Amino acid sequence: MNPYENTDEHQPVTWVKGYPVYAAHLVVLGYVVSLFATTLLLALKLEAWLGWLTFESAAVLRGDVWRILTYGLVNPPSLGFVIDMAMIGWFGREVERVYGRNSFLAFYGCLYLISPLIFTVFGAWLPAKLVGESGSLALFVAFAAIYPTVPMFFNVLAAWMAVILVGLYTLMALSSRNWTALITLWSTAGFALAYVRWKQGRLDLTLPRIEWLEKKPKARLRVLPDLEPAAKTSAKVEPKRAEATTARAGLDKTATSEVDALLDKIAQSGIGSLTAKERVRLETARAELLKRR
Repeated sequence: MNPYENTDEHQPVTWVKGYPVYAAHLVVLGYVVSLFATTLLLALKLEAWLGWLTFESAAVLRGDVWRILTYGLVNPPSLGFVIDMAMIGWFGREVERVYGRNSFLAFYGCLYLISPLIFTVFGAWLPAKLVGESGSLALFVAFAAIYPTVPMFFNVLAAWMAVILVGLYTLMALSSRNWTALITLWSTAGFALAYVRWKQGRLDLTLPRIEWLEKKPKARLRVLPDLEPAAKTSAKVEPKRAEATTARAGLDKTATSEVDALLDKIAQSGIGSLTAKERVRLETARAELLKRR
């Protein structure tokens, strides 16, 4: 169960006649409006206007950067559009209910932008053109990663259904040599899976440490004082040794009690309950014990 499902982030944006309306439904509404606008322009033979909205890597590299944002607004009527809208509305809503409205909108925004950004970077070597809504299959991949055992069509589990669909579309793109569709498919589906795994804590994005880039403290030279005669030195050393022995005994008792407290904490809550500072203290005590042996 989602622990945040009762917060405002995970609730509908509004209600219409008793039906909940989520941000995913508003995304679908925006695409439907673009469908009617596209149909009207095509009917009036104003398709040249639509040419200014589609994504073309060559045009973007010439300065038409707005195409990165507007390519999804050109949606001619088709049965595929209806299916994609159903997938965005259904599976997008489920992802939004799990991770919240803002996270969903950020996630879908990345799905929308990832393909045109890739083709902009590699546009000089791989010219590409994008048009129409995007991200419907990637949202299903995200849904399947969250609920892998949910039965779908013909009782096929969601995880396997996602594998089948991605594999099918991959074969279709390869057979037609449609490298644009192939890259779009794998970039969006891969990002969707990585996003869910990151949200689940199963993907660590921490950068590795590069030791040679870390600044090391410079060694400082110390000037030692002149040595005193041996007789005077021995007379001063003996009392100091006694004081050091007494102090060390007190420290040993303190260290032992601290280690005992840490071991009790591990026995009750496991080693994962220790803080970083407590782990260092326990390791230091262990090293001291090995030295004494």
